[in-house]
Amino acid sequence: MDQLLSASATRVRDATLDDINQEIDQKTIDDLTAFAQCPEMIDRRLRELDREWDIERTLEANAAALSVIGIFKSMRSRLWILLPLTVVSFLLQHALQGWCPPVPFFRRLGIRTRREIENERTALKLIRGDFDELAGQDNPDARRVFDEVRQPMTEE
Repeated sequence: MDQLLSASATRVRDATLDDINQEIDQKTIDDLTAFAQCPEMIDRRLRELDREWDIERTLEANAAALSVIGIFKSMRSRLWILLPLTVVSFLLQHALQGWCPPVPFFRRLGIRTRREIENERTALKLIRGDFDELAGQDNPDARRVFDEVRQPMTEE
């Protein structure tokens, strides 16, 4: 049963080939390196991250569009009802395992998980100095939180 259900936070990365995860991570690291050289652009990048679609949203929109097409087409030919049925089964598989046939395609396009996007956001804020005050405090709870957000981006 454990192999059937994946942990929610890491299920997409766990189901993605290592080389694809590495490509996505490397692009993020390259972007962070560039923003560290040009910190005045960080605010713009943070706004872009607010609009970036994660893998879940991309899959949901794709599934909805294909289902609507299949339903309308099935009014002319009953065979088209197989399209929304297939899409629904893919969504269930993705919900349980973090993988379904469209995931590798979207991941190869660079579509990231919400956690990957949030890791970049946190790293940008670290570069910008948003947590400098927190890091300087002697509060052990604040220090623990700060140390947690500084974890490497590739860690899930």
